[in-house]
Parts: sequence; structure tokens; C-alpha cells
Amino acid sequence: MAIFEHSQARDPKRYLWVLGLIAPACALLPSQLVVHTGLEVFWWIGPIIVFVAIPLLDWAVGDDGSNPRDADYEALSNDRYYRWCTYLFLPMQFIGLLIAGYLWSRTELSLVDKLGLAVTLGVVSGIGINAAHELGHRAEHLERWLAKIALAQSGYGHFFVEHNRGHHVRVATPEDPASARFGESLWEFLPRSILGGLSSALALERERLSRRGKRWFSRDNHLLQAWSMSIALFGTMILIFGPLVIPFLALQALIGVGLLETVNYVEHYGLLRPRRANGLYVRCAPRDSWNSDRLVTNVFLFHLQRHSDHHANPGRRYQTLRSLEQAPQLPLGYASMIILAVVPPLWRAVMDRRVLAHYGGDLMLVNTKPPPKRRHFIRGATG
Repeated sequence: MAIFEHSQARDPKRYLWVLGLIAPACALLPSQLVVHTGLEVFWWIGPIIVFVAIPLLDWAVGDDGSNPRDADYEALSNDRYYRWCTYLFLPMQFIGLLIAGYLWSRTELSLVDKLGLAVTLGVVSGIGINAAHELGHRAEHLERWLAKIALAQSGYGHFFVEHNRGHHVRVATPEDPASARFGESLWEFLPRSILGGLSSALALERERLSRRGKRWFSRDNHLLQAWSMSIALFGTMILIFGPLVIPFLALQALIGVGLLETVNYVEHYGLLRPRRANGLYVRCAPRDSWNSDRLVTNVFLFHLQRHSDHHANPGRRYQTLRSLEQAPQLPLGYASMIILAVVPPLWRAVMDRRVLAHYGGDLMLVNTKPPPKRRHFIRGATG
């Protein structure tokens, strides 16, 4: 009993973190919920939970308001209970994918229901990238491999390289493809971030292998390791369930990637690190990431919303992240902000004034879109 009370004192959310497994459970539950209720809407349980239930609960429950004590940092960091909360995400994620593959291959299920199941699996895939994000920041060999495995379902294995060695170095600068610019819509941002992140990952891994005297086609290539896992996973699914599953596998991966990149868009929109006199950017600080301390989404996404502390101190495990006063605050939780982001006029009406307020109204301090390139025409030229 004393041990239980001590754990509660260190972390009042300790036994809430298992609720983060609701996301992969979405992949396991649809068929049983439909069977027992007769309601086919449960094929769409993923987006219902993330974009309806979570925003409503965020509104009802409100902010978190609790920070771990500095004195508890080591104990919390070394407590393996928190690691198992992320480890268990993976088997649930992939068992759900196997169940979905079986259902996608069945002719009894309507196309609309199969699409609903694919969207649900896409939401799980996107949140699985968040689990990979937490695991990929760790120094332990096992957790880094688990991060690559978690990325297999989305086919986004290069995130392991680009996020850690690209985004965290260039965050809140024009050079970072994953940092959205002021005035840039989500739909402009997505291709720039997706293609820019892939290009950056290729360059970073090529450089790393070259420094170590390794060839590109080497078993030490992190990109080839991660992409091989996706090929093996998708190939196995197609071998077991047939080619009928191909479009649904592709759709769920696309949704997972889109969800991740939309979160990227929300996290750094318009924020810019200042430069030193030598032209280098100052070290990343809490002011360079948007935060939200809504309790429900904090638990659901393993403190991803405490993004300012994560970027300022990337070695911190999720249970030790703090909500910092210097961090600019979003008006809503991430799930709600994603909904705003897909409607650019609504997003700009909510966020542009907050960006400007963060910098005292000085547009020169904001990460803005570059002006459009002017077209030059030669007078008198004919077609």
C-alpha cells in the first residue's frame, strides 16, 4: 500500500497511461462491436473516438495542470511500467491489422464498411507513429528497433531518421520541412513536408553511412531496415489475404501519414527561432513549439502535446515532460486543432493572431512563407 501511495504522489496520472492503448484497441474492436450491437457505424470507431469523443472529453475535463517534481525525475524515468505502456501498443496494433486484413478479404462486408475499417486502421497507424516517436528518441537498442517496427504499418520508416536527426536540429526554421510557415495552409504544407522529409532522410543517412565507411546497400542502413519491415509486412498481408487488401492497406497508410503530418503542421505553425550574430540559430527553447495541456489528449498521446519541453529536452521520457509557462498555448487539444487545420480559413482565423501575439505583433520575427517567385518575360518575345 505504501508503494502504491508513493507512486501516486510521484505521478497522479500513473494509472491513466494505459488509456493510451485505446488507440490500438480501435483496431481490435470494430467487428465485435458491430456483431454485438448491429451498428455498422462502429467500423468507423477510430475517427469517432479521435475526432468526436476526444475533443468532447477535452472540453469537459479541461487542462492537466500537474507537473512531475524534479526530485522524482530519475525514479519516473527508470520505472519500466511506463515503457510497457508503449511496448504493448505494438502487438495490439498488428493483431488489429491482421483482423482487418481478414475482413477486407471477405465479400460479405460492404465497400463502405471496408472503407470505414481502413480509416480506423489509418488512425491507429498515425497514432502508432506517435508511439514510434516516443520509442525512437530512446538510446536503448531494443526501443529503437521497436520504433522501426511501429512505423512499418504506415510505410513511413524514414521518419525514424528525419525526425531525430533532421527535424530536431532544424525545428522552427525555414530549413525544416516539418515546421509550418505563417500563412501556409495545411494542403500546401503536406507535400512540402512529406517530400522534404524524405529527401532530408536520404541525405542524412547517406552522410552517416559515408562517415562510417559504409555503403548505401548495407544492413546498417536505418532506412533500408525500416522500409524492409514495411515490405515484409505488406507482402505477408497480401500473401495471406490476397490482392483484395492492397487498396485498403494503401489507404490506411496514407491516412496514417496524413495524420502525422497534420500534427506536425499544428506543432510549430509560424514559429521561428532567432539567429545569433554569426548567423546560426539559437538553441531550441520552449517558445518554439505550440503546447496544449488538455488532460485527455495528453494521456491518449503519451504527452505529445507537451511538445515544447520535448524539443527543449528531447531525452526526457513522456512521463517526465512538463507544461512550461514560456510555451505558447493552443486554444484546444491536438485532436480539435487537427479539425481546424483541414479548413484553412478557420485555422488562420484562430491561429494567425496567436502567432503575432506571441511575437508582440512583429511579423519580422515570424516564420513566414517566402514571397512567390516573379516571372520574368522578355519584351517582344513571341511564343
